[in-house]
Amino acid sequence: MTLALPASRGLSPSDRGRAWFGANAKQALGLIVGIWIFSGGFVIVEPSPYEVMFLLAFAVALAGGLQLRRETLPLLLIVIAFTPFALISPFFMQYQAVTDGLIFNLVTIFLLITSYFAANFVAQAPHAHMRLIARAYIAVAIIASVVGTLAYVGLLPGEDVFLRFGRAKAFFNDPNVYGPFLILPAMFALQRVMLGKGRSALWNGIAYLVIFVGVFVSFSRGAWGHLAASSLFLFAMVFFLEASAREKVRLLLIALGGLMLLAAAMAVLLSIPVVSELFTQRFSLTQSYDTGELGRFGRIWYTLDVVLTHPWGIGPLEYGFLRITEQPHNTYLNVALTYGWGGAVVYYLLVGSTLAAGSKALIRAWNRPLLIPVFATFVPMIALSAIIDTDHWRHWFLVTGLVWGVCAASRRPTGMERQLP
Repeated sequence: MTLALPASRGLSPSDRGRAWFGANAKQALGLIVGIWIFSGGFVIVEPSPYEVMFLLAFAVALAGGLQLRRETLPLLLIVIAFTPFALISPFFMQYQAVTDGLIFNLVTIFLLITSYFAANFVAQAPHAHMRLIARAYIAVAIIASVVGTLAYVGLLPGEDVFLRFGRAKAFFNDPNVYGPFLILPAMFALQRVMLGKGRSALWNGIAYLVIFVGVFVSFSRGAWGHLAASSLFLFAMVFFLEASAREKVRLLLIALGGLMLLAAAMAVLLSIPVVSELFTQRFSLTQSYDTGELGRFGRIWYTLDVVLTHPWGIGPLEYGFLRITEQPHNTYLNVALTYGWGGAVVYYLLVGSTLAAGSKALIRAWNRPLLIPVFATFVPMIALSAIIDTDHWRHWFLVTGLVWGVCAASRRPTGMERQLP
């Protein structure tokens, strides 16, 4: 396709070439970002396609002149402030190579940059870009859910590739990452069920059900709780902040019918003996590895002692070489171990400022439909971080960036029809 560049007639051939390339790069950016989001569901190998596609998207964005919004400056300052602490802490490692620690922490910096990029991409055209991201994310979530479910019930050849410890993981390395990855697309679909109409509501209801089953067969207690909490939070925000009186009646009927449908799906799944047995084992607040002095919760005090005696941190994954062989499974403690006190403070600022920005933006009506599914995912996700290590979850940084992007977006014209992502 040839682009008309009337303003470039007086430019030199090289300037016209750069203008043509920049205009084409700007048009291609949306497609590349869509592929980048879609590739987030395929992370069996490292580096994953997600990293490769982000580098391509970043390069195209630079060529296409992606605007950097002033409202996202705090996020950029967080990246800058975090970097020196992340680069210093590996030099305090005692059991592993410093280069391994540097690579690990550089990945964290890289993920922070993806968050900043996502924020500015969304802020540039919030409705169009959020819809693009939602479609790509829902598509890959449905594929991952179907693959995970079919592998779990033994209907997919080579199911061992898609299972771990008898639990679905699809194209991920860990069921505890696969399950939470599916929450944001589930929220996109659920909001469309609540506020959409006709076929849109029907198809998104089917999408939510497919993803619900995908989360269930991960047998991740964190993912189960995350899905339940996010769904309830989203319903509350839509009901009290967005819905009209007539829509509220419809929402109550949808909630009643949806709960009955999900209960029926659960009954079908639990009628399978192997599913029922694993569900009984996993459906408890604590497991054997959670309790005791060195369990997930008992080792918090030991971890705090290590944190307080190592202000520069001990480096990534060094904790497993100490008294306890497992990692802390608490992100808020782990960041202090991995990046030192300074890096931990910056991380806490990231979480706190994102929470504050999202809460403040909920008051504004113009972009609230875009924010609701993202914020409904973010809040339970940061709570989940207290019982699992999330500092290298790709989708954690994506969700954080989307919150900032919606909050940084310009005000839409008054009277404009509600637009869902």
